[in-house]
Amino acid sequence: MINMSTPSPLEQHRRKTRVQFSSAPAEAGSRSGGQRGVKRALSKEDEKLLASLLNPANPQDYIDSPAFVEKDAEEAIYQQGGDIAKPDTSWYHPVMDDLSPGRSRTVKSTQQVILTGAQEKVLFHQFNFARFKVARFQEAIWESDTRKPTTEQAQEILRWFRKSEMIREQIAETNLALVLAMAKRTRMSEVDFADLVSEGNMALLRAVDKFDAGRGYKFSTYACRAILKAFSRQGMKLSKYRQRFPTDFDPKLERSNFLETKRADFERDAAEEVKRIVLENRADLTQVERTVIEHRFGLESGTEEKPMTLEQVGQIIGVTKERVRQIQNKAMEKIRLELEAKFLGTKKAEEAQAAAEAAAAAGQNAPQQHQQPRPPEEKFEQLVALN
Repeated sequence: MINMSTPSPLEQHRRKTRVQFSSAPAEAGSRSGGQRGVKRALSKEDEKLLASLLNPANPQDYIDSPAFVEKDAEEAIYQQGGDIAKPDTSWYHPVMDDLSPGRSRTVKSTQQVILTGAQEKVLFHQFNFARFKVARFQEAIWESDTRKPTTEQAQEILRWFRKSEMIREQIAETNLALVLAMAKRTRMSEVDFADLVSEGNMALLRAVDKFDAGRGYKFSTYACRAILKAFSRQGMKLSKYRQRFPTDFDPKLERSNFLETKRADFERDAAEEVKRIVLENRADLTQVERTVIEHRFGLESGTEEKPMTLEQVGQIIGVTKERVRQIQNKAMEKIRLELEAKFLGTKKAEEAQAAAEAAAAAGQNAPQQHQQPRPPEEKFEQLVALN
């Protein structure tokens, strides 16, 4: 009888790859509510985000300021400036608009939010302070003995990261009209307008990350230069592409890809048949062989997770990776024979050909095998006749 409380091998692997928390107790008054509460509260997206933030290869960058280390810095930074209006971006559909000069759509003034220099400084101060807190939590976790976050640290680093992303989004949406205006003024006939706007939006986000409001400049000045440089790079990239491929795509000039299409369809059908063979166990695989094949090629998890390595599968079933390779090869040989017999139809043809060759060989040897020696009487009569 199967014990339903025992987790599956795939679930055991998922538990091993999750973010591990330190056993240190959380401070009193924290928002985490205990270690078990945090583990239950973290969704799959939260776990992926936390794992990315705790990766030493991804340290959080920010624009530093002496005000970040002052006493009560958080309260002072987030209470100054008051409430700053958030923009309404429902009007922003640049690709859908008719961009001709006579029929271009105008943005209502009530939908626009124009920030003053002081408001920009407040927003960027809050944005970089949130990133500063994320970086501090990263350093504290990486320098600890366990290199694992406590429950409180996990909640706080996620909270500050989401706060920084919210402010970053607010700054970018406030300056979306800047991208649209620069794209309309740029004369690049060879660049599609949608590609130009997309490149400008990405340049705007990079400008938000790199802008230092403490130098006293307006963000629009810095962002305009960043957007124009992005447009110039896009134009140079397309120019190099045109030098290599001077003509546009013409289906009439394309060669027939009938064989490639048939081969791709056949490979896709064969892959589906192999999957059915494993799931229906038509190749008489053992339970261990099915477990190895399902985890090695991701048949159980589908496209959500990457296939496991030999070492990971070996940890699940409790053997070495070399033994896993041997089990995998044996199972694949069984699958190959079943595929050839039922899907490809080559096994019967080979058996028929082998039977025909055996019959032909038997026919050639038949006269020699059935030829009997002459009796002594015939030999005697022949000798008499010769004499």
